Amino acid sequence: MTHGRTACTAALLAALTVVLALTVLRDGYATDPGGLSWWYATAWLLFAAAAWSVRKVPVRHQVALIVAGGIAVATTGLLAPPRTSTDAYRYAWDGRVQTAGISPYDHAPADRELAGLRDRWLFPTDPAQCALPDHAPVDGGCTLLNRPSVHTIYPPVAEAYYLVVDAIAPGSARLKPLQTGGALFAVGTTLCLLRIVRRRGPDEAPGSVPAVAYWAWCPAVPLEAVNNAHIDVLAVLLTVAGLGALTGRAAVGRLRAAMGGALIGAGVAVKLLPAVVLPAVLRRRPVTVLLSTTGMIALSYLPYALASHSSVFGYLGGYTEEEGYDDPSARGRFALLRLVLPDSWSLPVTSAVLLAVTAYVLRRGNPERPWSGALLLLGWSFLLLTPGYSWYALLLVALVALDGRWEWLTVAAAGAAAYVTTPAAPDFPVPTTAYGIAAGAVLAGLALRRRRKGQGAGRSEALSQARVNV
Repeated sequence: MTHGRTACTAALLAALTVVLALTVLRDGYATDPGGLSWWYATAWLLFAAAAWSVRKVPVRHQVALIVAGGIAVATTGLLAPPRTSTDAYRYAWDGRVQTAGISPYDHAPADRELAGLRDRWLFPTDPAQCALPDHAPVDGGCTLLNRPSVHTIYPPVAEAYYLVVDAIAPGSARLKPLQTGGALFAVGTTLCLLRIVRRRGPDEAPGSVPAVAYWAWCPAVPLEAVNNAHIDVLAVLLTVAGLGALTGRAAVGRLRAAMGGALIGAGVAVKLLPAVVLPAVLRRRPVTVLLSTTGMIALSYLPYALASHSSVFGYLGGYTEEEGYDDPSARGRFALLRLVLPDSWSLPVTSAVLLAVTAYVLRRGNPERPWSGALLLLGWSFLLLTPGYSWYALLLVALVALDGRWEWLTVAAAGAAAYVTTPAAPDFPVPTTAYGIAAGAVLAGLALRRRRKGQGAGRSEALSQARVNV
């Protein structure tokens, strides 16, 4: 029976790996988004089955399966160039600009001052190639970079990573070094998650180890962190490492608190989203954590601020406006709230709810499990804002792997549906439907857990009463 459960999980994991490989090799985002959506759905279903199955596997086999499966799953993302995003081309360009001794914040890619840095693979001139989707016109040719007329949006630690990759990788490698870096960061995150959950002790660790598969085998990891090489995966690794430094069986001293805060600060300086975890880590040594976090962010921005003539925040303000976060009627934002509220109420209600969740986390959060509060904050942010980009949910997936509340993974799946399936059904409210299903799953999970907790408390009380009677 024991070997049968392990073999069943391994078979499901092998099927998941094959489906992910075929999904990556399939180039259908622009030409057949409907067909691609079915491949995504199959991958998510196999992932759910494998993650459920591993819970029945003996503990001594779980770690090996999770690590080996995580490596296999991540490797599938290396099989082809980025399929559903062009962000990695901007990463490569920012690295090239910095290697030339120019601040990435000073010029947009389309600026004539940078014309001498344009490689043909990033700025083709062939009319046939320029007619392809995702090629923006630039100076009689075109570019694979999105938004070539605006300054970069990426924070300084991300920019430093792009510089390092450009400096050490041969130009002929193109995007493969960035994809390889994404795979290494993804596997590194798996190992870091395993270290954290196994450090909790024998009473909790056996039930926590299988949850690491929520990250290691999640389709979002090979598709977004590796194939599309989204920098978010580096932010996830740094944030998870920071959470690990701030928790453990022993008391957290000032040095560990400072280290944890600095790691989270570095994560924020890769992608701003990890700032959401801060309220959840302030129950223990808050002054040290805040000072180290803000200090790391400030130190990372300092050299770029000194070297740049333009704002180091780049296109951040324009991006927020473009994505509709200040206009509830734009681009499907606040989709669930707009079903029941006037558009003009969406932003104030979202702000009020998130402030209430933040206050709850600050007051009631468990300092030994800060990821639980962070998951609440990030998860409800997603359900209220309904973002349309699936890679934003990578941090959420890692927090689920730490916390174990699998129902929040439906939020990540909703983001994937909103991004991939919407072009296939432009007249159907895909984001609203997907996030609505996710909200229902989260609420159902909450109700089920409360019911089980109540039943467990009732049984404990009955046993205690029985002992008294005896």
